[in-house]
Parts: sequence; C-alpha cells; structure tokens
Amino acid sequence: MHSFIDPKTGRRKNILVIISDEHRRDAMGCMGHPIVKTPNLDKLAASGTLFTRAYTASPMCVPTRAALATGQYPHQNGFWDSVHAFDGRKSWMSLARDEGYDVTSIGKLHFKSGEVDNGFTEEILPMHIVDGKGWVIGLLRENPPFYKSAAELADEVGKGSSSYTDYDRAITEAAETWIKNPARHENPFVGFVSLVSPHYPLIAPEEFYDLYNPDEMPLPEPPAPLHPELEQMNNFLGYETHFDAARKREAIAAYYGLTSFLDHCIGRIMTSLKDAGLMEDTIIIYTSDHGEMLGDKGLWTKMVMYEASAGIPMIISGEDIPKGKVTATGAHLLDIAATIVEGVGLEKPVSWPGHNLAQLAHAEDNKSRPLFTEYHDGGASTGTFMLAWDDWKLVYYVGMQPQLFNLVEDPREKHDLALNPAFAEIIEIGKAHLKAICDPEAVSAKAFEDQRRMIEKLGGEDVIRNTTSFGATPTPQ
Repeated sequence: MHSFIDPKTGRRKNILVIISDEHRRDAMGCMGHPIVKTPNLDKLAASGTLFTRAYTASPMCVPTRAALATGQYPHQNGFWDSVHAFDGRKSWMSLARDEGYDVTSIGKLHFKSGEVDNGFTEEILPMHIVDGKGWVIGLLRENPPFYKSAAELADEVGKGSSSYTDYDRAITEAAETWIKNPARHENPFVGFVSLVSPHYPLIAPEEFYDLYNPDEMPLPEPPAPLHPELEQMNNFLGYETHFDAARKREAIAAYYGLTSFLDHCIGRIMTSLKDAGLMEDTIIIYTSDHGEMLGDKGLWTKMVMYEASAGIPMIISGEDIPKGKVTATGAHLLDIAATIVEGVGLEKPVSWPGHNLAQLAHAEDNKSRPLFTEYHDGGASTGTFMLAWDDWKLVYYVGMQPQLFNLVEDPREKHDLALNPAFAEIIEIGKAHLKAICDPEAVSAKAFEDQRRMIEKLGGEDVIRNTTSFGATPTPQ
C-alpha cells in the first residue's frame, strides 16, 4: 500500500483529481500529438508520470463515472448504462470523508441525484443525470430507434461559446476560489474537479479555435467495413451521415480547440494551487472518462472499443512521484479509486480491482496486466467486452465473432486478426483473461434483464420512445 501520509510526522497529503469529458488519450502534446496544443498538461506530465496505456471502465459517461465512484466495474456494481447511475452507496468519497478529509466536488458528476448523500463534503455546481432518469432512449437496445439528436450535435460545430464552455469557465473559477480559501490549509482535502470539455457540442471559444486552421486539419481515415456490431452501432447513431469533408475538418479543429481550452482551464487551476502554497502538499491526478473517435473509421463520439474511444489520458504528479517518467505500464480509471483510498491510509476493499497509481509509477514497465472495459448502453445489441494485455487487444461480443488487434504492429487497429487461424492461441489467452474477470454471457444477460426491468419501471417501451431525447446533459442553472 502506498499512502500519502508521512509515517513519522502524520502529515497528510491533499489529493486533487481533475477529470475531463471525451478527451482521447493521444490528443496531448506529451503523447506526441503533432497538432494539438496542451502546454499545461505537458507541464503536468513532465512533473510526474504519464501512463501511455490507460483505459476507461466503459466508454460512456454515466456508467464509467459510477465505476470510478465505487471502485468497481459496471458488472460488479450494476450501474450498466446512462440510466442506472451512481446512487450514493459506498465509494472512495465516503471512505475518504470518514477519515476526516474534506471531499469536495466541483463540476460534472453525472450521478443519479444531488438529493442523496453522494459521499462528498460539498458539491459545487454539480451536474447530474436529467430528472434522475438520464438518457432513457439508450435502454431500448433490443429494438433501438434512430437517434435523432445526432443530427443536432453534428450541426453544432465551429467557434464561439456554448453552455458547456460557459460551464467550464464557471467550474474553473469555482475551483480557483475553493483552492485559495484558507480553509484548504486547515484540513487535508480530496478535490474532484470535473470539466466537460472537449465533449460535444464541438464549439470552441474563438481564441482556441483559431489555433487550428480547419483547412489544414487532416481528414480521419476513411470509413471501412465494420464488425457487424459496430455497423449496428453506427446505424443507431448515424453521425457520419451528417459530415462532409469540410464539416469533418471544422469538427476536428473545434475538438482540438476545445482540448486547448480545457488545457487552459487546467492551467488556471494549477496556478491557483501554486499561488495558494499547496502544490508541494498535493498529489494531482489527471484523466478523462473516455475518449472520442473523431471520425476515425467513420465513427464519432465514443461507445466502441477502439483505442480512441476506450483509451484515456492518465497522469499522476506530486511529491515522491517519479518526474518526467513515461510508462507503458497498464493503468485503468478504477486505479484512481484505489489510489485515493490507499492514499488516505485505508486498505483497498478486496472487491476493488484497481491498482495504486503511485506504486505503478514507481515500478518498472510491465504491459502484462489485463486491462478490462465493458459496454452495455445505447446502440449495443449485445454485451461488448475488451481485454488488453501485452501487445494484444481482444474485443469480445457475446454471441458474435470477436476482434483481435496487435497494438504494437497495428496501432491504428486496421487489421483484425480474429479470423486468422495463426492467432487462435492468442484469442484463447485473451478469453481466459476475460473469464478470470467475469462470465461475459452471464453479465450481458444480467444487463439486459435489469434494463428490461427499468423500461417497465419508467412506463414501458412506448413511453420511452416518446420521451424527448437530448444530445448532451443540460448544464445546471
């Protein structure tokens, strides 16, 4: 166990988690991206350890945030989708608070409600799921409608302000105020600052959009034949049908602009931490809840298991964290829960699969750890599971042909090796790793069962079909 408490003096470190929304892992200068500008994240990575192989729990906001809160995979906690949201049960937040830490959230949570005790000392500017119900249209996996809101999101592209960038500015200002409060020196804290950029709408503030000339943005690789399940997903979303070449370039420029805007907000938060004299006493973790396909393979947003969607950025910085280290050791979103709980001096619950990021940062590179992701939300006709280990990635679709990629030889995941008999043994190794974590057939069946029950609870399929859909959760007033 790697605690952030000095065993001799009892001095307790603060922990600051900064999480964004829809930030693909490769879209940072410190990851070698040739276009996007992220000077503050690059500086944070240089001051600590950058994990180049980190994954989400589920490539969708609500289930992955519930997983982060509980320290457990969706199949363990039953928070499958964008309706089954975290409801205030045992979490790293409540455990840290019980140890005497001020545990404050600022910004997006995407939990069920702020009317229950979510484990925080205080929630500032929280965003929860709509009406405590969330994105109900995603429950209709067995007979999905066409997702009409995709057209709206694809249409909202360019420069300017949106309710989301306004929200991020408010979150950043609230975080600065909270950090500079003298009370931060009186009691150790765990701060959870949750920004929404670079999530849709792809509208970037002018000064950041103008960093990128749309005419110079490379087009994503052209659409190619997709796995049948991904074809089903694409038919549900239909984003690609709304983009011509010019629109794609504008969307990419706006996404990079939003990423630079996010970086600017993070820089402001880091400056406030330094100005408050708290930098040396604080462990900082940066991540995102999932990535963004950004037109690759004709796919937009998340929900799939390609690296651009399931991969996430992961940086840890602070005293006793190796400086300037870049490691291929596997990391996972659930590692944050384990790191916080052990960091405040507790034993990690035995049912939590996460590892301590501080320990991983100190260890030698090791790619052998199986890294697991699952998806049971809108557009998916079956349970989807991903297992990455060593150089390999297996994507397992219940009742369907799997996919297999060698991520070293084929980092763009262009060559599915699953049908090549020469790789049958590798597939079996991946399946063994997967089945050591869960029974995918049983898990998929349980997700559908719980979703059918929720459909009936909400009034039945017809009621859900007639419910007004939305492309992004409205910001709090």
